[in-house]
Amino acid sequence: MDFGRLLTAMVTPFDENGAIDKPALEPLVEHLISTGTEGLVVAGTTGESPTLKSDEKLFLFQRVKEIAGNRAFVIAGTGTNDTAYSAALTEKAAALRVDGVMAVTPYYNKPSQEGMYFHFETIAKASTLPLMIYNIPGRCIVNLQAETLLRLSKIPNITSVKEASGDMEQISYVIEESPHNFYVYSGDDSMTLPIMSVGGNGVVSVAAHIIGNEMNQMINSFTKGEAEIASALHRKLLPKMKACFIAPNPSPVKAMLDQLGLVSKYTRAPILPLNEAEMKQLEQWFSLA
Repeated sequence: MDFGRLLTAMVTPFDENGAIDKPALEPLVEHLISTGTEGLVVAGTTGESPTLKSDEKLFLFQRVKEIAGNRAFVIAGTGTNDTAYSAALTEKAAALRVDGVMAVTPYYNKPSQEGMYFHFETIAKASTLPLMIYNIPGRCIVNLQAETLLRLSKIPNITSVKEASGDMEQISYVIEESPHNFYVYSGDDSMTLPIMSVGGNGVVSVAAHIIGNEMNQMINSFTKGEAEIASALHRKLLPKMKACFIAPNPSPVKAMLDQLGLVSKYTRAPILPLNEAEMKQLEQWFSLA
């Protein structure tokens, strides 16, 4: 399914006691939609999913969908390294009328390619919702190889992949060989334009929390055939994209959202809020852009 060009991997707001900051959800969602986000990935790893309990995830799926309505797709992060749990959570998410689900490659277990095929096939069978696969070898150790992904792309409700492998050869091959209605999204902000240039559909972004309008402009310029404008915007935005990852995600973007008065800086351990030195470094990166 085409979820649009600019999707945001949404942070989860917490208060100083570590509880979900429920009042902060609506202004955050409104901010993202107003700055060009077409789809919201809820309770993904940027949303600190490893520290969220099942009932918290289900609350987030339901509440964000209530706020967004039909103005943006809501994609529930249901993937873990436990196939049965992921499938069960997907089934529960579907009952909340979200628009799709996203499942990451199983981390730590280091499954085989056949094990990953079974994992995603099982999750896909748990609902009729469109499923986006998330391939991020840097965090999960395993790489979902192109041949395995192409097999999975033939399952009717596996409709897209968030690619953060950084392997342009693999990404290009998947775009070339997958069905016409299978969509490839960049999982790295800085790879948005390169991946779109070989036929990718868009990005699942972290930086869009802060520079959504600018990223939307870059994407729209490219799709209109204004390659030089898109390239110039890409180069201009790279320092801000890089700034979002000067410390473990999502601490930097939460610090910037805190400055905007939208979301507090608080994270759940083992992720920590930025310290004073990191905050100065963040401000320096943004001043360079």
